[in-house]
Amino acid sequence: MTIVKKTLGITTIIILGLCLRLIFIDKPDGLWNDEYVSWMIASTKDGFWDAVKSQCHMPFYYLYLKFFMAIFGQSDLVLRLTSVLAGVLAIPAMYFLGNEKNEQTGFLCAGFSAISSFLIYYSQEVRLYSVLFLFSTLCMLYTIRLIKNPDKKNIILCILFNFLILFTHTIGFVFVFFNLIFISIYNKKAAPYIWSAIAICSIATAPLAYKIMATQSFSQWWGHFSISKIGFLFTDYFSPVLTNLTNAPDNFLYMPKLAFFMIVPALIAIVLIIKAKSRLLWLASAFITVLVIASLSGKLVFITKYSIEIYPILIYLACSGLSSINNKILKNTIIIFYCLISVGYILIHPYSAPKIRRSEGNKIPMEMLKGMELKKDDIVMLEYYPRQRFEKYFDFSDYRVIEIHKGNFPHYLTENTDYSEVYQNGKEIYKSIFSNMENKYFDNLLKKYVFDNMKPDQSVVMVLLDSVSFYSPDDLAKITRDKNLYDNKPLLFLVFSYIKNKTFEDMLDTLTITRLERKGSWTVIKFTKLNNQ
Repeated sequence: MTIVKKTLGITTIIILGLCLRLIFIDKPDGLWNDEYVSWMIASTKDGFWDAVKSQCHMPFYYLYLKFFMAIFGQSDLVLRLTSVLAGVLAIPAMYFLGNEKNEQTGFLCAGFSAISSFLIYYSQEVRLYSVLFLFSTLCMLYTIRLIKNPDKKNIILCILFNFLILFTHTIGFVFVFFNLIFISIYNKKAAPYIWSAIAICSIATAPLAYKIMATQSFSQWWGHFSISKIGFLFTDYFSPVLTNLTNAPDNFLYMPKLAFFMIVPALIAIVLIIKAKSRLLWLASAFITVLVIASLSGKLVFITKYSIEIYPILIYLACSGLSSINNKILKNTIIIFYCLISVGYILIHPYSAPKIRRSEGNKIPMEMLKGMELKKDDIVMLEYYPRQRFEKYFDFSDYRVIEIHKGNFPHYLTENTDYSEVYQNGKEIYKSIFSNMENKYFDNLLKKYVFDNMKPDQSVVMVLLDSVSFYSPDDLAKITRDKNLYDNKPLLFLVFSYIKNKTFEDMLDTLTITRLERKGSWTVIKFTKLNNQ
């Protein structure tokens, strides 16, 4: 193939990937919680490093966002475009990775990356995963080149991208560890340089990493491991149907109508990966095994994006297997099938990667709040998130704000119980109150903070996140009576369902509902104190 044809081919693929990443990029629901945290940390001026330590990921992505925000501003669209940039750069990077095998594999890797629904989704998400995929691709590129030729350039660049993974993703050390073992097995000459450099980098960042990992947080509380999530890993990566973005159902065939679009592409990819017969497969397998063990032990939730470091390897192996097929008709049939099913689904299906709504977007409740016709000194009660999680979309300065969120809820539920106690033994501490709506301590706090300070015609608005507070009082009572059921329910679902039920009941006893709206995963309820109350 001539240089002109190569350039035209890769340029066409990059343009296709860019177009698919730009459609529907301006999400009307705003940033959802994880994205909002990205913006909030990156926008912090004083106390930036303290803000990083309070979260669960290393700082590179926040620094990356901060750089672009300083130049282009802080609009949601600008923030999403930073992920588009990394996503588009990953396409030629995948070409060079595949080209280490042969030219055809290079084009297949680039083409698949351009139309991957998983990569398109995270190229529109204000999170670290698009950048992390780029670093992981370049890390594997220079790992392969290093094994072939351990010259100075390959050693330095291999060290660089391993370090950038460590400096971006908290659990990236698992991938880096196995990658260093892989290098040690297949190129003993370069191994000491790599190990030494990464060890120095790890020691330098160890205090920050320790603080992030040691922070007590309910950030991984909402899901449990099931074998179906292994299946969803492959369907998310190799089919246009995305399931395990935040959590997934236990039933693998949860949507029979989508079974063909999920299963057939994933099965073809698995066969091609096996056909590639590459030693890289054990690296990916070891990484997945560690994540499964961590999930089974309750250390994290098994979500597809947490394994994104191995996605370039899996794409590379699938495309290597495909390029090794000698039957041109079969090979071209598979390529055409993947292109039609992926691009067709993206453009036509209402729940394709670029069309997926952010139902928990923080802009949704604030738009409803703006329509509540609040007066100065009315009360806004935020349940689950604190006010700082909404200040990008709403000015609270004219209102009194009460926050019952996942960082301070122990203060409202029981007397003299701190966060660390609840973190360790919350299920035991709260079991009795979940089954009984009587809670004099909570009642007195609401009386103190809300009812004692309200004048006639004054309102209080409850902002509720339905996706974490969906149990009714009867549901809570039933759950607490069944030990196995109670043990298996995430604590925060129980806590915020109780808080919603309790505040709603107390409000209804004293005030009158004057407006109620629901949209996405949010409910906003306005209570008003009438003259006769």
